[in-house]
Amino acid sequence: MIETKPVISFSKAKEIPINDLLEIQLSSFRDFLQPDKKMNERENKGLEYVFRSFFPIESPNGDVVIEYVGYELGEVKYTEEECFDKNLTYSIPVKAIFRVIDRNTGEVKEKDIYIGDFPLMTERGTFIFNGAERVVVNQIYKSPGVLFSYKNKEYSSKIVPEKGSWLEFIIDAKKDLMYVRIDSRRKILITMFLRSLEISTQEIIESFFKVRKIDLSRINKEEAIARLVGKYVAEDVYDDDNNLIVGAVEKLFPNIINQLYIKGKTVIKIIDPKSVFENRPLINSLEKDDTKDSINKAVKKVYSVLHPGEAAPMENIIKELKNMFFTPKMYDLGDVGRYKLVLKLYPELSQEEKKVLIEQKTLSIEDIKRTIKHLIKVYNRQVPQDDVDHLGNRRVRNVNELLVNQLMVAFSKVEKAIYEKLSSRDIEDLTPQNLIAIKPIVSAINDFFGMSQLSQFMDQTNPLSELTHKRRLSALGPGGLSRDRAGFEVRDVHNTHYGKICPIETPEGPNIGLIVSLATYARVNTYGFLETPYIVVENKRLTDKIVYLSATEEENYYIAQANVKVDENGYIVEDFVQARHSGEFELVPTEKIQLIDVSPKQILSVSASLNPFIEHDDANRALMGANMQRQAVPLLSTEAPIVGTGMEKYVARDCRAMVIADMDGKVKKVDSTKIILTNGKVTKEYKLVKFRRTNQDTSFNQKPIVDEGDEVKKGDVLADGFATDRGILALGKNVLVAFMPWNGYNYEDAILISERLLKDDVFTSIYTTVFECKALETKLGSEEITRDIPNVGEDALKNLDENGIIRIGAYVKPGDILVGKVTPKGEPMETPEFRLLHAIFGEKARDVKDTSLRVPHGEGGVVVNVKVFSAENGDELPPGVIKLVKVYLAKKRKIKPGDKLAGRHGNKGVISKVLAVEDMPVLPDGTPVDIVLNPLGVPSRMNLGQLFETLLGLAGWKLGVRYECPVFRGAKIEDIEKQIELANEKIKKELIEERSKYGESEKEIIEYFEKKCKLTLDGKFMLRDGRTGEYFEKPVFVGVMYLMKLHHMVDDKIHARSVGPYSLVTQQPLRGKANFGGQRLGEMEVWALEAYGAANLLQEMLTIKSDDTEGRVKIYEGIIKGKYTTSSGIPESFNVLVQELRGLALDIQVFDKNGKRIPLNDKEKELIEMKAHLI
Repeated sequence: MIETKPVISFSKAKEIPINDLLEIQLSSFRDFLQPDKKMNERENKGLEYVFRSFFPIESPNGDVVIEYVGYELGEVKYTEEECFDKNLTYSIPVKAIFRVIDRNTGEVKEKDIYIGDFPLMTERGTFIFNGAERVVVNQIYKSPGVLFSYKNKEYSSKIVPEKGSWLEFIIDAKKDLMYVRIDSRRKILITMFLRSLEISTQEIIESFFKVRKIDLSRINKEEAIARLVGKYVAEDVYDDDNNLIVGAVEKLFPNIINQLYIKGKTVIKIIDPKSVFENRPLINSLEKDDTKDSINKAVKKVYSVLHPGEAAPMENIIKELKNMFFTPKMYDLGDVGRYKLVLKLYPELSQEEKKVLIEQKTLSIEDIKRTIKHLIKVYNRQVPQDDVDHLGNRRVRNVNELLVNQLMVAFSKVEKAIYEKLSSRDIEDLTPQNLIAIKPIVSAINDFFGMSQLSQFMDQTNPLSELTHKRRLSALGPGGLSRDRAGFEVRDVHNTHYGKICPIETPEGPNIGLIVSLATYARVNTYGFLETPYIVVENKRLTDKIVYLSATEEENYYIAQANVKVDENGYIVEDFVQARHSGEFELVPTEKIQLIDVSPKQILSVSASLNPFIEHDDANRALMGANMQRQAVPLLSTEAPIVGTGMEKYVARDCRAMVIADMDGKVKKVDSTKIILTNGKVTKEYKLVKFRRTNQDTSFNQKPIVDEGDEVKKGDVLADGFATDRGILALGKNVLVAFMPWNGYNYEDAILISERLLKDDVFTSIYTTVFECKALETKLGSEEITRDIPNVGEDALKNLDENGIIRIGAYVKPGDILVGKVTPKGEPMETPEFRLLHAIFGEKARDVKDTSLRVPHGEGGVVVNVKVFSAENGDELPPGVIKLVKVYLAKKRKIKPGDKLAGRHGNKGVISKVLAVEDMPVLPDGTPVDIVLNPLGVPSRMNLGQLFETLLGLAGWKLGVRYECPVFRGAKIEDIEKQIELANEKIKKELIEERSKYGESEKEIIEYFEKKCKLTLDGKFMLRDGRTGEYFEKPVFVGVMYLMKLHHMVDDKIHARSVGPYSLVTQQPLRGKANFGGQRLGEMEVWALEAYGAANLLQEMLTIKSDDTEGRVKIYEGIIKGKYTTSSGIPESFNVLVQELRGLALDIQVFDKNGKRIPLNDKEKELIEMKAHLI
């Protein structure tokens, strides 16, 4: 096995291992299909939940029932490789078993029905849909449940269910009134709504107010008037003849108190004044409500708001209002909504009591009462309002849930169709296959994977970009936010993101803050809320227990950071530590600490935790550093970073790009395409992927790193994937850099590089493209893939085989034929001569045109693979396709001026010049540097991490070791100095060993070392100019930095055009490199040329170089013949203007200065000539 460099880690503390980084994708799809469980053992989730939600279905008269029994998964029809090659979907057939039961006869018909092919998740957490690898991104959205907020002088609480009507309670702070809004309709007084739910005034008072009894017999009338005037009565008071003296919620006045004494009432109940003050909106609503105790009146008013202008019997109205919130068929809070509601409104209950309440999925009267009480507390500022952006109020929808939501819509269509068939068909005709239509299900699945905003073409530039795409959280998509309406608050970093969402990694454009990344240790719980792990602390000592807590749960704990000082026995050393509690940072005594972070990197995402010394970088540059690593192109030869963070091995492991041994054994055989492993009993063959094209046209190639006879353990790396080096992520190269200005060639972040990087293929990458050629069945006959192409010389066919397909290994340039193809033309009139020729020569005499596949402009390379699929060989091809040929080209891309390089600290730049090795600045020992960077790129950007990395990299380069500098636990300056001293010791020792052989004394050697080879602690050296041999004026900071070549390569961007395609309407050249277009000379550019008075240039630009159709043909002919005469005609844009004016019924004609009419096109020319002839 290839030897690896020794690794030195600067992390002092032991960290918990990182779980599979793809678990969020893999586990959610397992929950959807439950493939490892038998049909009768499946839990009520995923696809099983969808079926159980809709079945059984009863016919309207109750005679027939359709029951669901279970579903079975078939065998996968195509391998992943076949799906890539033939543009197919990697899927699994699903069959569901249904029973149709006739209740009159007891007859049972059971049948399994094919439901459709469901795309299957690969072990990499992706889907192969129509031959392309896609990722379903997890969505983060507002959680169902109850939310209390204040906006526009209104306090509101919304109960958002999973299914059913939204219920919003509102307190109008101006009017001191309380309302209810159902499904965003007109507001209804709260008391009217409560009465419509058959809650009497008496019950309202008892539920929301404190009531006091007043004994009138103990006080005289004057005292009673002084104490009770203005107080609210808590219940109706009648005299002995049953006449109402005073009603509930009426105020007491002296005359009413007088009446009470006259009628001999000794006890009266009043509402406590404090309770009245606290519940002002409720008491005011009770006063304003004109329905009083008439439940029927309240019901009718509520119904009129829900259904304006409609009438219905009272029974039906009452039934509808009850069903709206209290029956499972019409209303479902869902597991999450119920959990959130119980957590918020029932804090006093025990865990067991809460579990019982969570089982009930509908609303209850008690829920409504508690919501009103809590809203009044928010109004009175007794409890805080909810924070919408708190992660306790935002949850994650994973693949399972997104697919379930999509299928629920499809199954509702299936259900509707079943009801229609049940009511219209005879019972004898009713069989499962007649009743169940699968078309809506199949189209829902295809729409989701093909068109949903959350099903995305996978970013496959390198293993890290793949991994981060699968761990991404998006606030966009169906039911989410739109980037236009999303404000600053929802995009901003929130304190609850700690350990759950990365505060750094997010796009820089309009999606900033809406698309985020999951933190390294974060996971999603059963309710869809993000959780992060903590170590339990007991009596100031760290235990082995680890707990995962959500944002809501962790608010009750005192949580210390991972960098607190701990002794060898696990006890916290300090007396006071910084801790998080209820969303705030506090300095608390150590005794109070209950939990501690598991690692400092738990707040960051995978990408961000790959940046060493990120603690020394400005946040903006750290963001760029994290994002740019995803754009790094895999290089021809990989090299792990000298200065890493220790996360590289986890990323390489979980990206699934490498071949890993799944058993102990011995390597029996190894070559470039396969590795055979045996343990005596079992022999296993691992096939390697060779130069597979990725979604971004980079090359995925696996290389074995074991030799025959090697002993390997389970989990060992057998073969490296793309951008990995012996099981470690390797996105770039370690290069010797100097920070100094060099003749203006590194102005504005430009980079000067040595020719060595070109010659040694240091930054060379392989770029793979695929070209397809389809032979189709046309109305005029079949297209044919052939070597016999009309009007093509033998020289152009030299690399084609006898079938007209390019041979593997051929080097092709733009315009070369890859696949020869001819298409039948429309046949001319069949003359006797044509029939004779056809009889003699057969097909050859037929008229065909050349439609061969050629290498497009700007492409080229070596043919690495050719795949041919044909209907004759039984390959499954799209309708109308007879034959499909795929040609794979690989092209070496060496580094050149215009390519973009970047480090891991947001330090990016474009190569300005490639300089000969001998002209580069030289170190005192004669080593030329590889790259010259601008020192002005450091201070203003405040990304000092690159300087620490460069200095430590220099020591590692000389010592031949790799370093692990975990984020926030990396090397301190003393550690770096120690490594430099060790490097100096090694250099000195090697020099003495080497030079003493030639008779030099130790003193001379040490002098030479001090002068030429010694590494300085500050990393600064006196460099010589390679061109003159003279020293530069000031010492220069030199070291080894890890740099990456990014996907923005000059070969993809550079473009030139002479003649090419034109737009049909305007006759102007098309735009863009893809269309082989030109550069637009717009309105403002015309003004610039006018300002310079460049009349001839301007005329040329606006006519013959643009849309003067005749003039451009003439000038092109002239250039070919060597005659440069320009004669500009009428631009087509003028013709378009004239035609538009003619469309407005204006007769526009053009005349020259002599009054002679100028024709604008051939038709006009003919008309003018005809007119002249007639005259």
